[in-house]
Amino acid sequence: MANHFALIGYPIKHSLSPWIHEQFLKKTNLEGTYTIHEIPLTDSFEDHVKKLKETRINGFNVTVPYKQEIIPFLDEIDGMASKMGAVNTVANKDGKWIGYNTDGIGYLRSLESKFPALFLNMQKRVLVIGAGGAARGIFCALDSAGFKYIDITNRTARSAQEIAELRSSDTNTAILTLKEAEDNIKDYDVIIQTTSVGMKPTVDASIINLDHVRQDSIVSDIIYQPIKTKLLQQAETSGASVHFGHTMLIYQAQYAFEIWTNKKSPIDDMDLKLQLILEGR
Repeated sequence: MANHFALIGYPIKHSLSPWIHEQFLKKTNLEGTYTIHEIPLTDSFEDHVKKLKETRINGFNVTVPYKQEIIPFLDEIDGMASKMGAVNTVANKDGKWIGYNTDGIGYLRSLESKFPALFLNMQKRVLVIGAGGAARGIFCALDSAGFKYIDITNRTARSAQEIAELRSSDTNTAILTLKEAEDNIKDYDVIIQTTSVGMKPTVDASIINLDHVRQDSIVSDIIYQPIKTKLLQQAETSGASVHFGHTMLIYQAQYAFEIWTNKKSPIDDMDLKLQLILEGR
């Protein structure tokens, strides 16, 4: 029996999700399709959801601006998605629509795939830059994984504090200004940039200076256009290790596919192939 998956959101015509999930279907020898359902802001979201339910779809991804709007139409929502207040994956389980959020766990999988030794020491100090939806998901995933020191820096402290309040009782979190984070950057083993600063077309922008980052630190940027942001260029110049944002796309999709099919697709060389696609090669 063929599987039918989809992506809803707007605008999504140029999404790479179909390519990613087509690779997963091939790698797991499953028959199926992955289609795009754009829902313009001028349309009735409820009408589109009703039509989607009539198709008896096996599962679908949800992207902006509907990650919160989909929640009232679900029968259940898992713990991580509930904590984040956002759903990016819906699975049809015996006629029930169940909501998940794969962003944070997908990010952690992408980080662990390149730096497995990092996950052997939960005492490593982590700095999360930003306090939006991506930061919330990554913070919650780091906290759930057991990291004990996760600080947040953001332009507005209030947004950062809201995320910090989601931490476990044994997780230590300080809220820093960007200047404070910059002055103390050498204290961090992992620095994770989650804002849109440095994204095309403003590729010369960087939210923080990394002149004093340690050479044994890891610097991660979830932006994938460009692949190597100004921040990552600075990190490389300083001798730090870098982690590219496009890998998060693959691993959060892998987790969604796993939820839908109970099969964990191998990644193999998909990160390199996706990088070439993004670079137009």
